[in-house]
Amino acid sequence: MNASSTICGIDYGTRRIGLAVGDLDRRIASPLTTLTISGDLDARVRVVIDAASDFDVTEWVVGLPLNMDDTEGPQAKTTRNFGQRLEEISGRKVHFWDERLSSLTADEYLIEAELTRKKKKARRDRVAAQVILQSFLDAQEPQQTG
Repeated sequence: MNASSTICGIDYGTRRIGLAVGDLDRRIASPLTTLTISGDLDARVRVVIDAASDFDVTEWVVGLPLNMDDTEGPQAKTTRNFGQRLEEISGRKVHFWDERLSSLTADEYLIEAELTRKKKKARRDRVAAQVILQSFLDAQEPQQTG
């Protein structure tokens, strides 16, 4: 992985997709946007690629919704299909990352922000994507310092 790579984190849902961006050099994830989605799988993939196009994304991190016993249910299969298609269409590597509790963590961040219920709901998916991506970045090898 290139240290200056821009990575896009994705919280994939059936109605909305949250996006966040970050890189390995700074190791900080930032929420980007929440997309309301429709259409077939390829259309959803293209909407994500278009939304992240200004960031020259070199890799993707897709949150994988595992069950608490580490098994994969129907939503994990749907998410894997999305991620595999994203890799095929974008030509960029997709990493799947355990997203358990990311929405709960996002809700905790939003409670602290003291936003209205409507504003919290509007930001939840992109903050969940940020949590997923930050967790991924934190787990990578520490950068060597001179």
